[in-house]
Amino acid sequence: MSLKRTLVGLFRSHDGTSDRAKDPALKTRYYNLSRDKAWDEVSSTLKKIPGYKVLHEVESVGEITLEKRTGFGRTLDITVSVLNTSPVRCAVDIYSASRGSLGDLGANYRVIQRLYQSLDKKLGKYKVD
Repeated sequence: MSLKRTLVGLFRSHDGTSDRAKDPALKTRYYNLSRDKAWDEVSSTLKKIPGYKVLHEVESVGEITLEKRTGFGRTLDITVSVLNTSPVRCAVDIYSASRGSLGDLGANYRVIQRLYQSLDKKLGKYKVD
């Protein structure tokens, strides 16, 4: 992780992915899967990652809410969205925010990277570059 990302983390306590993100690690991931199949794969993968607690799943909306405790005792609230872009293609976006008033020192950024790494291991053959 870069020094810039750590400095930004001094003041900001959230991070998220989007199509317009300047950082390639925060770009939306696309997979050549139907939304239903992707939902099943994403949901099962997230439940198996140690240290993350699935709080809520809404399949009709395509959102999974997770919680993670950091080493410093802070709690991160994470929302993973599985969106349908076409009948055979879907997108996965992640938003992570820290509870509390101070910055997160890049913890949300690292969480997003770890979640995408786990999803890419499972869904890598379907990933669209």
